[in-house]
Amino acid sequence: MKLSNETLNDLPENIARPTYDRGALTPGIVHIGLGNFHRGHQAWYLHRLMQQGLAQDWAIIGAGVRAGDEAQRKRLAAQDYMTTLIELDPKGRSAEVVGSMIDFVPVEDGNGPLIEKMADPAIRIVALTVTEGGYYIDAATKGFDANHADIQHDATNPDTPRTAFGAMIAALRQRREAGTGPFTAQSCDNLQGNGAILRQTVVSLARMSDPELADWIDANCTFPNSMVDCIVPATGPKELALVKEFGIDDAAPVTHENFRQWVIEDDFCAGRPDWDKVGATFTDDVHAFEAMKIRILNGGHQVISNPGEILSVEFISGCMAHPLIGSFFRKVAGEEIVPQVHPVPGMTPEAYVDLISSRFSNPEIVDTVRRVAFDGSSRHTGFLLPTIRDALDAGTPIDGLALTEALWARMCAGTREDGSIIEPNDPQWDKLNAAALAARDDPQAWLEQRDLYGDLGDNARFAESFLRWLRMIRDEGTEAALRAYLHS
Repeated sequence: MKLSNETLNDLPENIARPTYDRGALTPGIVHIGLGNFHRGHQAWYLHRLMQQGLAQDWAIIGAGVRAGDEAQRKRLAAQDYMTTLIELDPKGRSAEVVGSMIDFVPVEDGNGPLIEKMADPAIRIVALTVTEGGYYIDAATKGFDANHADIQHDATNPDTPRTAFGAMIAALRQRREAGTGPFTAQSCDNLQGNGAILRQTVVSLARMSDPELADWIDANCTFPNSMVDCIVPATGPKELALVKEFGIDDAAPVTHENFRQWVIEDDFCAGRPDWDKVGATFTDDVHAFEAMKIRILNGGHQVISNPGEILSVEFISGCMAHPLIGSFFRKVAGEEIVPQVHPVPGMTPEAYVDLISSRFSNPEIVDTVRRVAFDGSSRHTGFLLPTIRDALDAGTPIDGLALTEALWARMCAGTREDGSIIEPNDPQWDKLNAAALAARDDPQAWLEQRDLYGDLGDNARFAESFLRWLRMIRDEGTEAALRAYLHS
């Protein structure tokens, strides 16, 4: 059955679907970055509110700023912007059609339609999922990267920007001139302090072309921090076949685990949906929640995906079932990451490691090692290196974290131990690959990437451990290094 408004009532009886009148919904949110995560997480929370008869004036308008986003717009438009979510619980699969999105802005050079939509006074929240590496952060200083070509373009062409942030600024300029007020800018990406980082990017870019507007944005817009959590694999042939098993023809289904969490700072300048009525948490202390999740879950993904890639393990659940990699995660997380994480209401770091170990091990979640290992240059710097720095300051163990970095370096050499090729998997792949190949003879060459490691390579304790592990991986192999760590 082709997914559409007309066929909703004809779907198989076991498929949950919107009970609200989608034709009566009005927009309140523009969301930039309509990948699987948003549709399986934030859009689902809003859908659940709508199922209760609430938030009918908060429907989502999708948006994108890349050429590839237009293909996604067409896929979703053909099915009235709905998505089938398939929950992959080991106890049994279930499906639900989510209808909280009602439109998708045409993707055009200069982003005119996006700017026009965000300037509409009905839009009170502009949200983003643009990946950790999408905020134009200087890796070494963690400040705003004003020299990036996209940023330079937007600063000199503020009416025809390339970036989502330039488009937001152009829309806010129109809103200020029209007297329709600001909107809340809401990051939903895996960045610690994601709201503060979004503020930094938007205000800094605005200041390059219009300092007065930058001051207005800084004073009037709000940028709530948040923590988002749900494992959502990429959609491929397996997922497209799976949705058909439920009797639905959906060109963009989303599979997800049976766990979600959304922790949000309650800082919305133009109102918000009552997401807390469907399980989200509003708190003044997002940082503790996000630190636990980013360091243990996101950092843990890097701990296991790099050796998994080197050893030709295809899926994350396979890594956890591997006799060495699963044990490696539990030891590194329990002994080296946990000491740098504070408890949150209802959850200790130790209990969270157990939860994540179970979630990673879910065989129903066909999450590829390649997807998880993607963009290590952003993920290692954001998820692991801060933990290493804290552990060094505290004098707690770092050998497993140093081994994790050595495994990343070995992965970036571009071959698995069975001789197969690892295709480029990072925006900085050429640079990483060159450093990894140089590190075969001179392991220090990897740590000399100051844009990634800063002065961390100068720390004798970390550098000595890293160099020892990288040499062992080179001379004896990945499994020998993992065994040596596990028996240490």
